[in-house]
Amino acid sequence: MKMRVNMSHEFYGKMNQIKLLPLYTAKDLDVLPIAEKILVDNGVPVIEVAYRSELATEAIRILAKSGKLMVGAGTVRTLEQAREAVEAGATFVVSPCIVPEVIEFCIEKDIPVFPGAVTPSEIQSLITNYGIHVVKFFPADVYGGLKAMKALSGPFPDIKFVPTGGINKDNFLDYTTAEMISCAGGSFILTEEGIKKDGTGEWANQNLAELVAKM
Repeated sequence: MKMRVNMSHEFYGKMNQIKLLPLYTAKDLDVLPIAEKILVDNGVPVIEVAYRSELATEAIRILAKSGKLMVGAGTVRTLEQAREAVEAGATFVVSPCIVPEVIEFCIEKDIPVFPGAVTPSEIQSLITNYGIHVVKFFPADVYGGLKAMKALSGPFPDIKFVPTGGINKDNFLDYTTAEMISCAGGSFILTEEGIKKDGTGEWANQNLAELVAKM
């Protein structure tokens, strides 16, 4: 019997509404409370902590313990990372590619998982093997961006995309308003560097406030 993702999980519906998925690389744990407050205050109560630093698992643990955000793990490429993240409190997992053992682990734990898929064959394999209907599209700008996703929606009208890569404050609305897009992700939403830019997080808060105001 094939393992199937629970596509009725409430997280998918919430992301369809929030429309923004902050991709965050943690290098300084002391900044996390500021990042959390900025996201909560601006009505974006979600964060994808990327496994692009050694502090990813601890950052997930700290944010999950606080309980103010929906905390997920990003750039997950191994089963070990997925296990560490979920044990630390991650409630969703995002991968840049298709990693069967990560997908199957998430299915067992009823954790929403977003594998990367950019070709018809990759998308169909996720539908056939796991019943997955929401996929990460990365790097979006390299693989044709919105034009490519619109074309893929022809044969795959039942698929929604979570694009990242090349999305910024000037073009994100093109993505978030497109019917086939679940939400748009990226570091343009919030970064540790942006929070530290003025030492208070005010610049980062204003940046996100401006993004939200456009939606």
